[in-house]
Amino acid sequence: MQHLVRLVDQQHFGYHRSMIEGPYIAEAAALIGDPARANMLSALMDGRALTATELAHVAGVTPQTASGHLAKLREANMLVVERQGRHRYFRLAGPEIAQAIEAISVVAQHGAPRYRPTGPRDEAMRFARTCYDHLAGQVAVTIVERFLDLGYLTEAEEDFEINDRGAAALEEFGIEVTALRGKRRAFARRCLDWSERRAHLGGALGAAFLSRCETQGWLQTKNGSRSVTVTTAGRAGLAETFGIDLPQ
Repeated sequence: MQHLVRLVDQQHFGYHRSMIEGPYIAEAAALIGDPARANMLSALMDGRALTATELAHVAGVTPQTASGHLAKLREANMLVVERQGRHRYFRLAGPEIAQAIEAISVVAQHGAPRYRPTGPRDEAMRFARTCYDHLAGQVAVTIVERFLDLGYLTEAEEDFEINDRGAAALEEFGIEVTALRGKRRAFARRCLDWSERRAHLGGALGAAFLSRCETQGWLQTKNGSRSVTVTTAGRAGLAETFGIDLPQ
């Protein structure tokens, strides 16, 4: 009888829990699903902070309408505000918001086909782009696959795990792996790439790798764009240091 009671309680708890979480998922999806708000969030995916006026322009709405959208996103803890003098700048509340948008983009790719001619900007974004503060696109996935082949990384349920050999290689490259482990954010997040449908490296380690590549002059980010340029030095450096041969 006690076993039956426990079973019923577990079933009830599971049902109750789904009833609680379901509306939260629907509420978050509805916020992101609005075209204007989706455009705003996408514009902040490169980690920049933008003003309400800039976000209104991106969303194609009036400043008054943009203010209402931004208030809803702030209330849902998707955006934070930074004040500088009389100006207010909005940015994503954290990398987990960017990860959620990236994952939704993967789902969107499976939707009803729409004809839209691709151009140079599309190809550049697919090749290399920023995903909040880390690298995404074909280049990012190629790097991860090489690290997996070398045995530097292994795939866990949500994150990558790095072994001593991989940590030593990245430390030699100039990344303080031990210090990164102590940060509050995820260390080596497996972030599903919307264009490649495979995981790239996010978290503190992914951000540090992008930053180091920029310092080395291997990768160049562009103001006002998420696309990333791989320099000639970058191609040579990735090949020499990690044995990564990038496609042209």
